[in-house]
Amino acid sequence: MENVERLVRSINSLMVLIAVLLIIVLGLGFWIYLGGKNTNTTPVVVDSATLLVTEAQNEIPALDKPEGMWVPPVEDVLNAQTNADLIKYGKELVANTSKYLGPKGSVAKISNGMNCQNCHLNAGTQPWGNNYAAVASTYPKYRGRSGKIEDIYKRVTDCFERSLNGKAPEKGSKEMEAIVAYIQFVGSNVEKGNKPKGTGIYDLEFLDRAANAEKGKKLYEAKCQSCHQADGNGVLAANGKSYTYPPLWGKNSYNHGAGLYRLSRFAGYIKANMPQGATYLKPQLTDEEAWDIAAYVNSRPRPAKDLSKDWPKMEEKIFDHPFGPFADKFSEEQHKFGPFKPIVSAQKNIAKK
Repeated sequence: MENVERLVRSINSLMVLIAVLLIIVLGLGFWIYLGGKNTNTTPVVVDSATLLVTEAQNEIPALDKPEGMWVPPVEDVLNAQTNADLIKYGKELVANTSKYLGPKGSVAKISNGMNCQNCHLNAGTQPWGNNYAAVASTYPKYRGRSGKIEDIYKRVTDCFERSLNGKAPEKGSKEMEAIVAYIQFVGSNVEKGNKPKGTGIYDLEFLDRAANAEKGKKLYEAKCQSCHQADGNGVLAANGKSYTYPPLWGKNSYNHGAGLYRLSRFAGYIKANMPQGATYLKPQLTDEEAWDIAAYVNSRPRPAKDLSKDWPKMEEKIFDHPFGPFADKFSEEQHKFGPFKPIVSAQKNIAKK
């Protein structure tokens, strides 16, 4: 009888153990099943600022389709040009400006250490990457910022004086002629007067609110500062002449007269190209994130430039030029951060009068 009771107890213990193991296995299986489901709803803490983000990146739609997108001329076409060597030197200057024209430049010391391609990605050939696709086809042209007809030389000069916060090479110098020759070559497959798909910077849809620099700060800390650093000064390359990751503010960044200081330009630029690895086909930022990050970056200190001669006709002032006076009733704050829809609407009414 004692042996039978011992046997029953052993069987009961075994059954309990089997039940516990079964519960563990089923629970583990259910956890794995849920983990494999791409629900994209679980918030994840990504940095010390306790910014909560989701894995919703896969849900951000492409900005455009690749079909019909502009592509630059191929290398064989370049090699067939009578001025191929000059064009190649121009490309080298655009890609590695600081090596030749930066603070430690081998040719001249006339710029801030950034390269032209820090703003004009892949030496000005990337779709929606602030490329040169339509420069040759649309210049000379009238620009309200200067109130004059401008040529490509003026376009390059502005980049040096504003984005590179320096001084442009002289017209007629080998460096200026090489850069202009390269820009003309890049757009040589575009018919005069045309602007092909993917030209310049993507026009991001306006928000119904002002862009928020405080939200942008948290987003910057989570998505941008690992490359551009907490102080915005970027990462200097090992050669000490250029930047592995360019500064976004501070004394070595673009000044407040640069095109990217306009919020719509910077927001569209980062939406299609940032953070690292993003493209117009696979953007990593929502529209609101792009606007808010742009607001934070462009609210940080940077070099100043005398803009007193910009926009001589006040009624032609672009909606997001943040310095008055204005032909409309809106403040400098709204012209800088938005909302922009009321400004654009008012400017259209002014233009009709």
